[in-house]
Amino acid sequence: MGDTKDRVGAAGVIVAGGFFKIALYVCVAVLVIWIGKVTYQFGYNVFNQQAMNPGEGQEVTVVIKEDATSYDIAKTLKSKGLIEDTLVFWIQEKLSNYSGKMKPGTYLLSTAYTPNRIMGILAGDAEQEGATS
Repeated sequence: MGDTKDRVGAAGVIVAGGFFKIALYVCVAVLVIWIGKVTYQFGYNVFNQQAMNPGEGQEVTVVIKEDATSYDIAKTLKSKGLIEDTLVFWIQEKLSNYSGKMKPGTYLLSTAYTPNRIMGILAGDAEQEGATS
């Protein structure tokens, strides 16, 4: 009698162990898919530059301080509604030709400008200042 009870208990442990193994594999697969989706979307946002408000846009005055880092500038632009994501703009700036070239000052920018155009204006690129949206 005790032998049968032990076999049934061992079978239950094996079934439960198999169930938890499968559940763990499913959780890992869902996590990998979610991480892939998030990283793809982040990369897409970095390389597919979009204006916040294509078309006419709204003009906004922005003041860049003397000691502002590129991340500080990104936070300022986000607070003014010129960019969607601070981290995305910071990465775009690091990958652009304007990395480290943005200058302090007061600028009149538009929500119709792409991040690259905003960087060009902040870096003093005359071509970007006169460009059409």
